[in-house]
Amino acid sequence: MGFEVEVVAGSYEQISFGYRVCRDGEDWTAKPDFTHHAHTACLSAVASNQRYIATGSKDETIQLYDMKKKIEQGALLHHDGTITCLEFYGTSHLLSGGEDGLMCVWRTKKWECLKTIKAHKGHLSSLSVHPSGKLALSVGADKTLRTWNLTDGRSAFIKNLKQNADIVKWSPEGDKYVVVSNNKIDVYNLETATVTATITNPKRISSVKFIQNTCLAVAGDDETVRLFDLSTEKCVCEFKAHDNRVKALDGFTVDDFYVVVTASNDGFIKLWKLHLDTDPEPPKLLLEVNTAARLTCLTVFKPTEDSEPSEETPQPTSSSQQATEDLPLPSKNKRVRIATEEVVLEDCSPQKVKKGGNKKKRQ
Repeated sequence: MGFEVEVVAGSYEQISFGYRVCRDGEDWTAKPDFTHHAHTACLSAVASNQRYIATGSKDETIQLYDMKKKIEQGALLHHDGTITCLEFYGTSHLLSGGEDGLMCVWRTKKWECLKTIKAHKGHLSSLSVHPSGKLALSVGADKTLRTWNLTDGRSAFIKNLKQNADIVKWSPEGDKYVVVSNNKIDVYNLETATVTATITNPKRISSVKFIQNTCLAVAGDDETVRLFDLSTEKCVCEFKAHDNRVKALDGFTVDDFYVVVTASNDGFIKLWKLHLDTDPEPPKLLLEVNTAARLTCLTVFKPTEDSEPSEETPQPTSSSQQATEDLPLPSKNKRVRIATEEVVLEDCSPQKVKKGGNKKKRQ
């Protein structure tokens, strides 16, 4: 058995599905590994690193699953509203965003919340961590794109957008990032923070994934997945992936080709083989799995031999570290609310009414 990954998908039915995908020569197989019914509402986000699976839901919780020990790790209950996005940085940190506008930075060693940042006035739609771990981007319902310095948890840059953005994503090399609004993709240069390219998809976009630093896979409210070249702003390849709209996509590299993983409302998870050393052609279907559920989110878990949590940037500030030093690790089947001091970096409250503005007239 030469290659093995785990494909994990969340669903409207409150269940996350795990399938062990194995490659033996030219043969690909997918075997059910686990089903996890830890939420009380539909799943809205899922993320993985080399050890953990984190799922977010409309029930306002983040559920953790230890893939090494095959046990439930517990729950994080810091957000007040739907969990909209989750992203790991290496093995050391998890970032989460929610409808409450908060962006939280968690350390996986003890699962304490190192920082609570009031990121947006409305809900936080999407976040992305720079490959260096020093910066993060977030977009929300207040029509702003915000850059965060993760070493001190401060806002580094705020850019006003013409409309609300749905997705933000760094490129693998970290020299550019994309901002998705409805069916439009704006490509930004990191150094100048200006738009260098604009791509329009026929339908509203639900998920994007960098295949290469200049190649972006796009899925939306139709059955088709499209590959765009960011340098030429052209669609270089498109293929019908499902019978219903594609809700999420992810992928991984194997030898000299790339595997695109797609999930749809039709209940299928599909793996597609895409060659990168030649002109992109319609990918070959490697395998498909029918979960019989309405899928909402997707991630690919790539296990490694050394999957112990390590200390990497972003580093917490000394005050945050002291405040969370003695917090216990969430235990199996036990929900733990992490008590931390909220750090409000910007006043997002409504403006105060002028004195005397609400006084009643005397009769």
